[in-house]
Amino acid sequence: MNAISSTNPKHRQELENILGAGNVQPWGEIDSIQQQQIIQSLAPETPIQGIIYPQTQKQLAEVIAYTHQQQLKVLPCGFCSKIDWGGLVKNIDFVVSTQAINQLIEHAVGDLTVTVEAGMKFSQLQAILAQENQVLGFDPSHAETATIGGIIATGDTNSLRQRYRSIRDLILGISVVRYDGKIAKAGGRVVKNVAGYDLMKLFTGSYGTLGIISQITLRVYPQAQTSGTVILTGETSAISQLNQILLASALTPVAVDLISSNLSKILGFGDNLSLMVRLQSIPESVEQQSQRLIELAETLGLKTISFDCDEENLWKQLKQQIWESEANASIVCKIGITPTSAVKTLIESQTIGVIHAGVGLGVLRFDDVSPETLLKLRNWCASQGGFLSILKAPVDLKNQLEVWGYGGNALNLMRQIKQQFDPQNQFSPNRFVGGI
Repeated sequence: MNAISSTNPKHRQELENILGAGNVQPWGEIDSIQQQQIIQSLAPETPIQGIIYPQTQKQLAEVIAYTHQQQLKVLPCGFCSKIDWGGLVKNIDFVVSTQAINQLIEHAVGDLTVTVEAGMKFSQLQAILAQENQVLGFDPSHAETATIGGIIATGDTNSLRQRYRSIRDLILGISVVRYDGKIAKAGGRVVKNVAGYDLMKLFTGSYGTLGIISQITLRVYPQAQTSGTVILTGETSAISQLNQILLASALTPVAVDLISSNLSKILGFGDNLSLMVRLQSIPESVEQQSQRLIELAETLGLKTISFDCDEENLWKQLKQQIWESEANASIVCKIGITPTSAVKTLIESQTIGVIHAGVGLGVLRFDDVSPETLLKLRNWCASQGGFLSILKAPVDLKNQLEVWGYGGNALNLMRQIKQQFDPQNQFSPNRFVGGI
């Protein structure tokens, strides 16, 4: 159990002067579920005073200015859905939640852009966009609770990356609160970069270690008229061959996921490795592309299953199997390998896993695994030109292993950037690569 301190009355009073009464929650008043989520993100013996809830971007800036002046360290979050991803945070004083900073700023329907505050939930924004038959081009791990700011801070894109690329490619503008409480902006509605850095790319996947995202402008897309999914399953060599043919073809899937054999069984596809291919377009195009895919599969001796009516639920189930395990000690790893090594990597892992076949990125879930097995698998991914990072795991395991598994020549540059953006190591200390 981590050591927990009581709230310093002085800090609580000063912060409530900024935010109003009730917006600073001492540790002892936080519900047990949220306490447990936060504890899973902290190194042992890390004291914490509570959670701060700014109500506006201006208040967020004032809070960070105060914590800077008082040399307090903070851990940014939205609804805590990914607060335990990455390295164990050390020596923080407060969690700072953006969940109340959640307003729609502008939806330019004709321009296919939307500007929102960082605390807006992904699910809420999708509902707003659906009223104009538009959608976001990414599908985060915890779609119901994930905030837009948290998705960007963790670079949390999944299957739709095949069609829409990474989250950083979808950001048109960003506002961030710096270590001294000043707001910096880049791209989008106001073009104002800081010291020549591309803030949109720099803050994507920074895990709250450089500052706090407060507002984002995103590219959006027209909602497809029809969506359909084809499942292909059978011999490993045939799946691998079809995958290569598909990715080199004129077909335009929005998602192409390789599914491990044990996950295929759970989802009811059989005992073999499977390929899930999602197509979205006008009805005629989806039907034609599905038929072409089925023909290719049959020539290779693969079985096919087609979904249309309930396919949204199918993709939801896929994510639930990875991210919503009933095992409290489950371990989730993010991997990256060359796309041609995807099939071999799923076989090597011998666990529940998904790899986005077109880009070679994916996730593996273990309910019970030794540090030695994880290191062996990390070495395998490195031999395939890739990596294995531990996102979610019990504190004891994270204490035994270096979470990120990166020691390349960019580490010194990362530390220099951290020093420039956060000279007091105020934001999420030790959460990122190399203890940054």
